[in-house]
Amino acid sequence: MKKMGALSRFYMVLIFSFMYMPIAVMAVFSFNQSKSRTLFTGFTLDWYKNLFRNEMILSALGISLLIALVASVIATVLGTMASIGIHSMGRTTRGVIMNISYMPVINPEIITGVSMMLLFVVFKSWMGGKVFGMPTLLIAHITFCVPYVIFNVSPKLRQMDVRMWEAALDLGCTPVQAFFKVVLPEIMPAVLSSFLICLTYSIDDFIISYFTSGTVQTLPIAIYSMTRKKVSPEINALSTIIFVVILSIILIINAKDSHSEKKETVRD
Repeated sequence: MKKMGALSRFYMVLIFSFMYMPIAVMAVFSFNQSKSRTLFTGFTLDWYKNLFRNEMILSALGISLLIALVASVIATVLGTMASIGIHSMGRTTRGVIMNISYMPVINPEIITGVSMMLLFVVFKSWMGGKVFGMPTLLIAHITFCVPYVIFNVSPKLRQMDVRMWEAALDLGCTPVQAFFKVVLPEIMPAVLSSFLICLTYSIDDFIISYFTSGTVQTLPIAIYSMTRKKVSPEINALSTIIFVVILSIILIINAKDSHSEKKETVRD
């Protein structure tokens, strides 16, 4: 048993090292004095200072964050409403709708990006004038984010005791009041996790954004345009900041959830 325990711990260390070693290397070289990607010549914060002076990167970052926040909020609302509607359907209809919802997730992003580009081109021929830009980028991000919300919220709805909803109605709540007082608090952890997933995917997306953004540059597109010449250590600095911010958000949310679970356990 001890050998199995030691082997499992070694295996876990190996897996996590494989996943996070590249990120660790990137973070270390974001403090490198030279532009070398192989030799660490000394510690410096110059690349972080240069990053906050680079207007192109900051502009692309601002666009990415704006698109990600707006798309995540809209997708979370739409996906939650869709999940509730799907949950109230019959078993056969619900199964068909859920399988259809899987298609945008299973599809390669290149297919989604090209198909949406062609759709916007058709609209352009109908409407005339400029079509590609922030609106098309936002629509594309909402489209690929909604299925992830449905897949996160739907299982939570199935776990919920429907008698709580019925009891709220019996006690005088309207359906809207029962939703906000009973259903929404029950599914809120899934809604929040869906929002974070959408936010991460939206900031990270390159392929779909590349085909639907027009002249608008998101952060991944800006980084791609820079890598065709040479990767600047400023990109290492920016990637390190984004990783630390997302990691901090996840740790804070997990800490709050564990704290809430402990409180519920003490009450029980």
